[in-house]
Amino acid sequence: MTFAAPVETKSIRFRARSFVAFTLTPEAPLSEWLESLDRWIGNSPGYFAGRPVVLNLNTLKPEVGQIEALVAELGLRGIRIYAIELDGSTALDANLPPVLIGAKEATAGLLMQADSKGRPQETGRAEEGKVEQGKPEDRQPEAPATLMVKTPIRSGQSVFHAHGDVIVLGSVASGSEIVAAGSIHVYGTLRGRASAGVLGHSAARIFCRKNEAELLSVDGWYCTAEEMEPSLRGKAVQAFLEKDTLRIAPFS
Repeated sequence: MTFAAPVETKSIRFRARSFVAFTLTPEAPLSEWLESLDRWIGNSPGYFAGRPVVLNLNTLKPEVGQIEALVAELGLRGIRIYAIELDGSTALDANLPPVLIGAKEATAGLLMQADSKGRPQETGRAEEGKVEQGKPEDRQPEAPATLMVKTPIRSGQSVFHAHGDVIVLGSVASGSEIVAAGSIHVYGTLRGRASAGVLGHSAARIFCRKNEAELLSVDGWYCTAEEMEPSLRGKAVQAFLEKDTLRIAPFS
């Protein structure tokens, strides 16, 4: 007599995870917007490589055929669209990325941050059934956390910090990137890209002891190496916003 071994069944677990994607919001005239995007890519090659990108079309409101053409145009530029943000009145074909509904601006805890060795670590994971208890007056707001990176940031590394300032005690190599919700302080040479105030903090600043940056950006306003005054290269500088204009000035 033959007995069949019991089949081991495993339950399927569904868990919510949050990831941060960059958003592109095309505006009319589209040809001029694409030209501006081409200039950005020319000044920062590889910027969108490996990045999830959401295409926000609520401003442009194109027809379905125009959406297909735009996604193809972006694909030629190495930009992969993971989802499209659009009001529910437009039905898209199955060959297009899915429509994203209920998108929210990035907040603290959704981005990736790096440890003291510059390695990315996951942050902001949600756990089912976990509810914070206590009266509102008993819960103290968290102070913005400063991330300190004690070793140089090598080429190809990215440091994302959505909780406050980033301090780098060493140098930042060409081809690397720092993205912070607050200000950025580099006590060595800054050769890569630095983006401060990325969650809408217009008072954020970038400080570096020696400016060889590929790109400096505060609250979305940016300046590339080609656009910087030659007198500011190799010097200690600070970058900040002044009346919606990014200023780069000597700092001592």
